[in-house]
Amino acid sequence: MSRRLYPQRPIVGVGVRIKKGDEILLIRRAAEPDKGLWSIPGGLVEVGERLREAAAREALEETGLTVEIMRRLAVIDKIIRDEESRVKYHFIIVDYLARRVSGELCASDDALEARWVSPDGLGLYELSPSFRDLLDRLGAEF
Repeated sequence: MSRRLYPQRPIVGVGVRIKKGDEILLIRRAAEPDKGLWSIPGGLVEVGERLREAAAREALEETGLTVEIMRRLAVIDKIIRDEESRVKYHFIIVDYLARRVSGELCASDDALEARWVSPDGLGLYELSPSFRDLLDRLGAEF
């Protein structure tokens, strides 16, 4: 059983909203939770890694892009329960704003696809609940 599934305690993760003009980078998740749904790049913080380092690493691993982390956007609680109300997944996700520095966009690692999307084009994608939560929190700032 994965340490992500039915964890003993919350797991810390990061998300990265990468800007290119007015567009944002979305990836389609390859792993649970949210497999097949669209979100921003992100993943788990490794032991000894600072949050910003984790965000930059995850962006590179999932998209092939080197990014500059600009600022923190939000902290999201992601708790998913099973049919018996047991906590199946529990993540604390720290989301960051970043800008592309270099690299060519290429979905890899935990991303099935990656593409630049305008904010008014988000409605065409099946978005993950935690990404929807981030959008709701940030509103026009996003």
